[in-house]
Amino acid sequence: MKYSFNKNKRYSFFKVMKPSGQLRGIIATGLVILLSATACNKGFLNVVPDNVATIDNAFASKTEAEKYLFTCYSYLPNDEDPTYNPGITASDETWIEDNEIHIRSTNVAQMPRGGQNTSDPICNYWDGTRDGALNSNGHGMFRAIRDCNVFLENIQDLTKVPDLDIDTRQRWIAEAQFLKAYYHFILFRSYGPIPVVDKNIPISAPLSETQVKRQPVDSVVNYIANLLDTATVRLPSSILNEASELGRITKPIALGLKAKLLLYAASPLFNGNSDFASMQNKGGELLFNTTYSVDKWKRAADACKAAIDASTAQGIKLYTFTTPAGSVLTDTTITQMSIRNSMSDPWNSELVWGLTHSGMGLNSFFQAIGGAAYDRTYIQNNGITYGNALMGPTLKMAKMFYTKNGVPIDEDKTLDFSNYTALRIAKHEERFNVKEGEATARLNFDREPRFYANIGFDRCIWYMANSPSHSDENTFYLFCHAGEFGQNSPIPITTMYMKKILNWKFDWNTRLYTPYPYPLIRLADLYLMYAEALNEANDAPNADVYQYVNLVRARAGLQSVQDAWSTYSNNPTKYTTKAGMRSIIQRERAIELCFEGQRYWDLIRWKTAAAELTGNITGWDRTAKTSDLFYRELTFYSRKFVAPRDYLFPLKDNDLLNNPNLVQNPNW
Repeated sequence: MKYSFNKNKRYSFFKVMKPSGQLRGIIATGLVILLSATACNKGFLNVVPDNVATIDNAFASKTEAEKYLFTCYSYLPNDEDPTYNPGITASDETWIEDNEIHIRSTNVAQMPRGGQNTSDPICNYWDGTRDGALNSNGHGMFRAIRDCNVFLENIQDLTKVPDLDIDTRQRWIAEAQFLKAYYHFILFRSYGPIPVVDKNIPISAPLSETQVKRQPVDSVVNYIANLLDTATVRLPSSILNEASELGRITKPIALGLKAKLLLYAASPLFNGNSDFASMQNKGGELLFNTTYSVDKWKRAADACKAAIDASTAQGIKLYTFTTPAGSVLTDTTITQMSIRNSMSDPWNSELVWGLTHSGMGLNSFFQAIGGAAYDRTYIQNNGITYGNALMGPTLKMAKMFYTKNGVPIDEDKTLDFSNYTALRIAKHEERFNVKEGEATARLNFDREPRFYANIGFDRCIWYMANSPSHSDENTFYLFCHAGEFGQNSPIPITTMYMKKILNWKFDWNTRLYTPYPYPLIRLADLYLMYAEALNEANDAPNADVYQYVNLVRARAGLQSVQDAWSTYSNNPTKYTTKAGMRSIIQRERAIELCFEGQRYWDLIRWKTAAAELTGNITGWDRTAKTSDLFYRELTFYSRKFVAPRDYLFPLKDNDLLNNPNLVQNPNW
């Protein structure tokens, strides 16, 4: 599909890809952003651009106005790219090798290496990144909010866009309101108290009116929540025209974002946090409410349940894999495929909101195991998989998964993992998880299905759609020792791969892949959010807390929390207390949502990042040629999280100079 455009217009467009195979109607943000005067010479956040003639032209017809709406969408961050998403790269789930050599030095991988700064902040959501790839146009969230305001001011004027019917007008208004709320949420999540930009300020306004102040956390949260409520009423419940509109906003998406917003607001970082008690605007207005409120958890629980109910009403459900015609699979592999495909099967039944940037797939998030900076994972005709990647799961993440009994490896009283580096030979009955007859570490045996679905480790089985045997017998497997057949290029520094993010129809021979939308919200996330909020809102966990955690565990092939802990844990009553269930839920989120960009932000809002994001990054020795040497735990980096400073991103020095009413986040 081709477009013609005037170089003086200020909008971009969504490029609609024609349906092909499994992929139908991905809406991809256009990469062409047409330049214009920004009217930002004053350096302030919400000044309306002084290009009225161009704006009027943009709202002269439905076609032109829709292009401007797609400009508002174009600011969605490139979360599918690990070098721009701190949720992926700044967490403790993965590690990138030699990023200054192989990847641009300004990327998010510098954050865990202590590279964050105030002169040129990494992941600068405030006003954009230096190298311009924070989103498809490189601009920050305040620029995005300003364009949303321009759109709303014009589309709400019934004298504008005369050929636009009222129903479409109302929907577009709601979409822009949602996007405006989401961009505020991104800023809130990163910086805490932020300026609220409800309306643009005319360029002729006095200087004092343009120098906005940061608003208290509670005010910011309530503003975003109210804006989402307003948008939800006029949003469609589902996408009817899937060939061209998948990726646009619906009621379940808006309700899901509200649930996530209120969960953040109820969490320890923003609920009763005394670390930022002295943070105030110039003039003395306190920006953090240090009084804890259980009602915030109750409000979050109600929002989570509303999002779940709205999603369920539209047929959204936990994904389960169906064996394709002509293939024979065991229950072991079917369970693993249900876990893997809940993330990487395009538009599957569990997806609430998927990010649909142009070229989604190996072009961006898949770069972790494929793409320009990382190279791909390949397969030889004889069935041995090999490849190279610069990003891989940490040993800490591999230890995070449960035993096959559904409890942590250090809590299982029936299985001994104290010597997790010890070698063992895979037995015949273990052949669907580990290559039969091959030696691998104790850590890789007797683990839960999510371990085998998520982690690609040395000697593991890696079933794919093009399995030569058309079954999970005699299928693909992974060899990682140095010098082994096929090892003509490096493997990840940790020696492990993120198996889950690779769509199961990827072909190592042809390097063809099926793009899929990066999951921003899926149903399992909402279930665990609801369980967390309910647990915190009450004195002890109730039946619903267990139910929604157990729904996720059941899909993962595990027994209930109650049965697993009562039978196998050396702490059998852990699940009966609020604190114990909190620990269980937090670990469930780490496991279920691994490599999806959730854990970093969870650690931040829980205020556990100071403990979890400090310490050694370790993995196995990929230079070794034999198993006895390969399974030596090596330290690649010793990272440090400075608390409370690192819980909030810094504002840029120049922004503080341009607007003297802004205050810096503490300790930056």
